[in-house]
Amino acid sequence: MKLGNISLNINAQIIPLIVLITILGSTTITALAEQEATGTLAKAVGAALAVGLAGLGAGIAVGMAGAAAASAIVERREAAGLFLLIVVLGEGIAIYGLLVALLVILIL
Repeated sequence: MKLGNISLNINAQIIPLIVLITILGSTTITALAEQEATGTLAKAVGAALAVGLAGLGAGIAVGMAGAAAASAIVERREAAGLFLLIVVLGEGIAIYGLLVALLVILIL
């Protein structure tokens, strides 16, 4: 997959696999949430999906932004702080996934 000047080397089979896991996971969570006895299991699965998929997205974002920032810092040394800030924004995705997981476990 090509995004601008950056080529993203992701196996074409992994994206449908992620979508399938998400659909099956949400269906499983819905079915398990209807039963009172397995509410804890449903919370655990939901929290795991939130953290896992957010971590996957954050890894892709930080990988792409980090590579671009490294090459941009070589060209414009004075803007290194700005480029590293953009990399840190990608890590925020993982933190949001962790917060959603904590909300699911502690509040729901």
